[in-house]
Amino acid sequence: MKADENFWKAVDELVKSSEIVIDRPKGSVHPKYPGFIYKADYGYLKDTSSMDGDGIDVWVGTAGGRYAEAVMVIIDLLKRDSEIKILLSCTEEEKELICRTHNETPYMKGILVRR
Repeated sequence: MKADENFWKAVDELVKSSEIVIDRPKGSVHPKYPGFIYKADYGYLKDTSSMDGDGIDVWVGTAGGRYAEAVMVIIDLLKRDSEIKILLSCTEEEKELICRTHNETPYMKGILVRR
């Protein structure tokens, strides 16, 4: 099995065994940055942890199901950290929109890693 197959298998297991909590629905405003509007449902995997100490972040699209389509690898220059965000059941348009969202400011940059 290739390394990337092992990675996606681990992502699938994590998603399958976790509750998805959407705490910032599409159209909601970021609690600290009022100019930032969520363009898709955003939340986290309950009982997981990421680099920032919170749950692993997820973007949930409209394609239906719980299928990990991609991950965003993020560098945040303001927080001086990095993390991943799992994209679940996102259409191609949603993937591109999420990628653009993470690259709109000079303070956060990300790359989209497709399955």
